[in-house]
Amino acid sequence: MSLQSQIDELLDKALAREFLSIEEGMLLFKEASTPELMSVGNALRQYHQPNNIVSWIIDRNSNTTNVCIANCKFCNFYRRPGHEESYITTIEEYKQKIEETFKYGGEQLLLQGGHHPDLGLEYYTKLFRELKSLYPKLKLHALGPPEIAHITKLEKSTHHEVLSALKDSGLDSLPGAGAEILNDRVRRLISKGKCGGQEWLDIMEECHKLDITTSATMMFGHIETDEERMEHFVRLREVQSRKPESAKGFLAFIPWPFQDEDTILKRIKRARNSCTGDEYIRMIAMSRIMLPNVQNIQASWLTVGKKVAQVCLHSGANDFGSIMIEENVVSAAGAQFRFTANGIQEAIKDAGFIPKLRNQQYEYRDVPSNIEQQELDHATMIVD
Repeated sequence: MSLQSQIDELLDKALAREFLSIEEGMLLFKEASTPELMSVGNALRQYHQPNNIVSWIIDRNSNTTNVCIANCKFCNFYRRPGHEESYITTIEEYKQKIEETFKYGGEQLLLQGGHHPDLGLEYYTKLFRELKSLYPKLKLHALGPPEIAHITKLEKSTHHEVLSALKDSGLDSLPGAGAEILNDRVRRLISKGKCGGQEWLDIMEECHKLDITTSATMMFGHIETDEERMEHFVRLREVQSRKPESAKGFLAFIPWPFQDEDTILKRIKRARNSCTGDEYIRMIAMSRIMLPNVQNIQASWLTVGKKVAQVCLHSGANDFGSIMIEENVVSAAGAQFRFTANGIQEAIKDAGFIPKLRNQQYEYRDVPSNIEQQELDHATMIVD
């Protein structure tokens, strides 16, 4: 069988929403043309989202603390315990941030932080309860599997007990943070202090059993191989295939390229952000192809910019991510693309789609009537 015949056969298999193996994914990624991958990615997007709508969200990414003992080599944000620049966000600071978020049309706090050695389950349950008591309509899209693993270790507890307590105290959904590449060869080299790939997946599977909606991510373009990228896809879809029928599971997948500015990973491991626009578009298409059981694929504005992200909407992506009123981690490594609410809607329209504001559950909501004035007040919101 010729190479093109093999490619055509695999593309047909993908269009039928069959699971491709790691080897089959590698063959497509290496050998299929970009237009071929885009065409199939777009067809699969139309299957999951049979409309001309591209969603976006307004939220705020705030940090509980910048103290972290994970020592990830790609992170410029964290500070060691006792560092003069270390902090733990206070309730008064949260109140200011949340009220500003509501003012700008958001309803959600994406709340993450470091692996603080002294912040255990009681700290987070107390914090979540207090925030929900002060702001009953606030949605908490908070923490992530590495933080759940860290809290579990501190408490000598179980993932189930920790997640149940957090859900009872106000956790609405769990971000896909800290996935990086779900292969322990890679994780030992770039984020040794975080949970391993299997524990990350186990925590997400426990979330799904508890009916906690999650997302999944991939940070690629550093020291991983193409095979390890495909393995990442396969491990995610296996967890998704085991979710309870009533659970949403991984509601979205968000891939983004490694941001290398001033990172230890760049200095010591000589990793470079060499991901081109073409490669990112191909990865969006491969996300659709390798994850036929995940409904939403997001293009990362923050790391690839407007033009590439617009092409991604014709390659499998159906979501443009967030107008982030605050974001500190990825920006610290060099991501600098910024847009207003009008800007993101115009970009979606220019690409030929209808923009729809959503919440974290991918339910559409009305755009706040005073959004234009909000832009005048705060015209440097970050988009992710």
